[in-house]
Amino acid sequence: MSFVQEFNNLPFEELKQQAEHATPSQVEDALSRGPSGLRDFASMISPSGSAFLERLCQRSQALTQQRFGKVIRFFAPLYLSNECINTCKYCGFSRDNLILRVTLSPEEVLREALCLREMGFRNVLLVAGEHPKFVSNGYLARCVEILRPFIPGLSLEVGPMETAEYVPLVSSGAEGLVVYQETYDRLIYSEMHTAGPKKDFDWRLETPERAYAAGFRRIGIGALLGLGDWRHEALAVAAHALFLLKHCWKAHITISFPRLRPSAGEFKPLSPISDRELVQLIAAFRLLLPDVGIVLSTREPAHLRNGLIPLGVTMVSAGSHTEPGGYTGAGNEKVRRTQRGRVVSEENEGQQAPAGRTLATGQFDIADERSATEMAQLITRLGYEPVWKDWDQAFAPVI
Repeated sequence: MSFVQEFNNLPFEELKQQAEHATPSQVEDALSRGPSGLRDFASMISPSGSAFLERLCQRSQALTQQRFGKVIRFFAPLYLSNECINTCKYCGFSRDNLILRVTLSPEEVLREALCLREMGFRNVLLVAGEHPKFVSNGYLARCVEILRPFIPGLSLEVGPMETAEYVPLVSSGAEGLVVYQETYDRLIYSEMHTAGPKKDFDWRLETPERAYAAGFRRIGIGALLGLGDWRHEALAVAAHALFLLKHCWKAHITISFPRLRPSAGEFKPLSPISDRELVQLIAAFRLLLPDVGIVLSTREPAHLRNGLIPLGVTMVSAGSHTEPGGYTGAGNEKVRRTQRGRVVSEENEGQQAPAGRTLATGQFDIADERSATEMAQLITRLGYEPVWKDWDQAFAPVI
């Protein structure tokens, strides 16, 4: 049975009632014995659970150090392309946005990666919009192959594929795949994704299972907070993670809680989540899922990241760029060489981007602009060890 079938049978109404109306005694009970399932998790993320925030954070911190030690894994996103055929109302890369479109060549991707390597990074997430004309399976495999000698930890965040399409990417050297469902609310999902292959909710929901079947050893999931009710999203992500831990047990599962950030298109969050609620959410996830990795990106401001790192986070990005060629300026050089921005969509193919725009457009605005060195120094001051490399092909089993 795939997670789609399990998802369709989840008692969401009962779980949401628990998440909204749990009593303090139910939260106390879940904390005292440790959460044993989704109902206890629902109690911990409830409004009543907010009153127990200090205890939640203390338990989360202690459990994280017990399972992971006092280490924080570093990674950096490397954007290959902002071309996309999907219409997603909240995304800066949406095909409806008149932005400057750029796809880096494999050689330009290597320049970006070498720049990241110089900063210290050995774990890189390759990110691209979904556009078969520009970002095909062969292109991705070539990018992975050319980076493999220099970056031992390569993961992908690209449009969903069939298992057979993932296999050559794994063979080329990719070890992880990240795919966010964006929202687990079917109605909101339909309203947010109005055109393109991303409209298929079930196809996207099954992506982690296809990735696991292809051989990826890291699988990342999450919801984009700000679209649906955050407690509903949290329950769905928790259920998804529990399923993957059971059925994809050879892979390391990571969870991210990205919050909507300003981007092209100026989409406003439909259902915001406060800083305090985000802290409660992360701590509750750690108690329910003590062995999953928890990712914190530069979407969050510096002061909040400083406070969250000791409370359950195991993986952070730093010094990030969300536009293609952002680390070396390769994307902007490409824009200048073409003398006009290419705008790619069925509606505006060949149109010129808005006057005055001369830079490749990013997916969203960064909130924490500190460099990797600054973040590493902070983590050290907090008493943790920044880990730049935790994987090498030499560790892979011989088949």
